[in-house]
Amino acid sequence: MSRVSSRPTNGARRADIQMLLATVIWGSSYLFMKSGLESMQELNLVAFRFAIAFIAAAVIFHRRLFRMDLRTLIAGAVMGTALFAAFVFITYGVQRTTTSQAGFLISLAVIFVPILTTIIHRRMPDTRLMLSIIVAVTGLGLLTLQHELSLHTGDILCIVAALIYAIYIMIAGKFTPKHDPLTLGTVQLGVAAIWGIAATFLFESPRLPDSPESWAAILGLGVLCSGIGYILQTLAQRHASPTRTSLIFSLEPLFAAAFAFSFQGETLTLQGYTGATLMLVGVLITEIKAVELMFWRRKQPSIPSELGERGAPGV
Repeated sequence: MSRVSSRPTNGARRADIQMLLATVIWGSSYLFMKSGLESMQELNLVAFRFAIAFIAAAVIFHRRLFRMDLRTLIAGAVMGTALFAAFVFITYGVQRTTTSQAGFLISLAVIFVPILTTIIHRRMPDTRLMLSIIVAVTGLGLLTLQHELSLHTGDILCIVAALIYAIYIMIAGKFTPKHDPLTLGTVQLGVAAIWGIAATFLFESPRLPDSPESWAAILGLGVLCSGIGYILQTLAQRHASPTRTSLIFSLEPLFAAAFAFSFQGETLTLQGYTGATLMLVGVLITEIKAVELMFWRRKQPSIPSELGERGAPGV
């Protein structure tokens, strides 16, 4: 019996490490986006980051792509389309708000997931979800309404991005367990790149980065944040419940704020820090059940997960 139970434990530990590494990488993505947007337009940046990520992943996993079936291609296309839509709003939002504030706002995706699930299944939200929404919305108000009673454009775009990313999370939670994660992750990057290139030619003037700093930012976004980050996520979700990975992802805004403070000297007011803390508390309230289930499964490993519809976002 101990031999059987040790396997999922080892897999879960590996998944935790993979997701934590991806979360740290995604925390740095806001800095890269800020730097890249100094010389490129938003859609152009999205196209570059996903094109570079796809090329890197395709070179490494090309043999898997040749063995891909139609169902995996369709699943990857759906995920890639949702991913592209989310990142259009993320990139426009980051350009119009602070780095740390964008990280906290986009983390609302973890709360939007149970809200959407409740709506889809037409059931009343439980007390924990209602409490998390109240706490998170209070924190959102303190974080964004510091000087006037109105949301700025960048804040609104980041909130919309979080909602779209929540939809992506749910789609990924459905498809990832059914397909090879490396192939699926590579296909979604390619589809997002195709959408980005098409949108760039339609709505912007395509251009290359014009400085070493811009090239470094684009390569960081492409190889690290998009390529390695999303491959790590798909690998992690094969061995851990989506709820468990979303709990780890809730640390991302802390890493984003840490990077913004370290490299840009960016700080929040006391009211802003209070709001950010309440937002994190609201996110964590939705994940308390995941922690309870983790400890309970150690005693009763036969109990199945009841929260398999959740997932982990990232930028």
